[in-house]
Amino acid sequence: MNHVRRRATMTGALMLASALALTGCFAGGSADASAGGGARIRLAMAIAPSSGLSPYSDDASDLSRWDATESLAQLDESGNPQPSLATSWKQIDDKTWEFAIRTGVTFQDGTKLDAKAVVNSLQKALDAKTRPSVLGGIDLKLSAPDDSTVRIVTATSDPVLPARLSNPQLAILSAAAYKADGTVSAVGTGTGPFKITNVGGTSTVTLDRYDGYWGQKAKAAGIDVTFVTDGTARAAALRSGAADIAAALPVSQFSLMDPKLLHEVPMPRTTSIYFNNSKGVFADPSMRAAARAVLDPKAIVSNVYEGHADAAQGLFGPAIPWAKDLRGNTASSIAPGDAKGKQITLATYTDRSELPEDAVLVQQQLEKAGFVVKQDIRQYSNLSKDALHGAFDIVIGSRSSALDTGDPVGYLRSDYTCKGTGYVLAQLCNPEIDQAIANASTQKLGPDRQKAVMGVEAMLLQQDVVVPLVNERAVQGEAAGVNGAVRDPYERRLVTNETTVAR
Repeated sequence: MNHVRRRATMTGALMLASALALTGCFAGGSADASAGGGARIRLAMAIAPSSGLSPYSDDASDLSRWDATESLAQLDESGNPQPSLATSWKQIDDKTWEFAIRTGVTFQDGTKLDAKAVVNSLQKALDAKTRPSVLGGIDLKLSAPDDSTVRIVTATSDPVLPARLSNPQLAILSAAAYKADGTVSAVGTGTGPFKITNVGGTSTVTLDRYDGYWGQKAKAAGIDVTFVTDGTARAAALRSGAADIAAALPVSQFSLMDPKLLHEVPMPRTTSIYFNNSKGVFADPSMRAAARAVLDPKAIVSNVYEGHADAAQGLFGPAIPWAKDLRGNTASSIAPGDAKGKQITLATYTDRSELPEDAVLVQQQLEKAGFVVKQDIRQYSNLSKDALHGAFDIVIGSRSSALDTGDPVGYLRSDYTCKGTGYVLAQLCNPEIDQAIANASTQKLGPDRQKAVMGVEAMLLQQDVVVPLVNERAVQGEAAGVNGAVRDPYERRLVTNETTVAR
């Protein structure tokens, strides 16, 4: 038995006891006769809200996964934008687009969706003190020529604008969502088939079916969400029947689960070592090279993931099918320096159960190079502020490369530019890389854009900005009675109006 798995087994009894205690926190989930519909769906989510369920944060993906909010478009399985609150769109010229807004839609507070409401919602996102990452570096002029048309003029050509507007951070909300103090609330202000009726801090969320939904009424009476950041607890909740769907189940629990309940999905998500490129030990390229030289992704995949992941060849794994064939030379030419006695702090978070185990092996590997490693491991909501402000020398993080638009350029702009607004763990500001990302953003969807993306990947890896460790596969747990849950590699959909559970 390897060191990491032995560690997990030793703590397993205590964690399982805590997990079983948590099952009492889940709602009963029986059929709700008063709502005239099927059983409520109980979710065990992996990551607690870090920004009060603000749609302008990473919390927006949860709002979308619960079908509480909707955007103008949505991505299909191939990552191409499809109609949602916009029924169609057309490009008038290089910078001008028009979107036809769906008629007969009401917000969950009873107000009407029309072109002016869409313009108001998108303008609020543009004017936000902290813009949604999908709008980083993007300027738009919005207008409503009539009640069912939204015209958008971009400052520069934006070939992926419809895909950009599919982002959950650009959910269209009613006017009541936008408060005088600048905060935004999706509680009862979306357009989806489920309406948020209660938020229990970072512990629970309750959603009821919205019977005024413009599409087919939800088959389930509602959704009861519990945030269970410990992976063992999520698995126990599914096994015990306390949860119907459990997100991001850890590999350590697979042997205890009925294989029929486990559903594996290749993800455009990579676990990486993010060096702090701006200050500290790893501002020195030779120290980044020294660390990179001893890191062994294959050992991590074997020992931590037990083969349920892929040793990373780059930032873009098997879920991005064109990446492998277009990948050029990513080898670093930087000579490793002498790391002996260099003290560093390595941070990661507990919300993704494998990351603390990754940290154990990464520490061992770095110590072989002479680094003196101190770990700082917390829940993401407690760690993120420090991590995003450069408090650590290394952060081990898990990041989807398709979160913003389904197209990797948005991810690259958000995370690796001087004005990055997203997961800026690398603390990078390199004008040459900025220009390469800007050039990629001007290309139309297709081979030229793909080649430009892979050129940026090569620059990042050649300079040891980041070391990809694992291209991930998500494992979603679903009880035997669940039907119609979405297994979405883009992590935008989970429960829909079609999802049911039979008990």
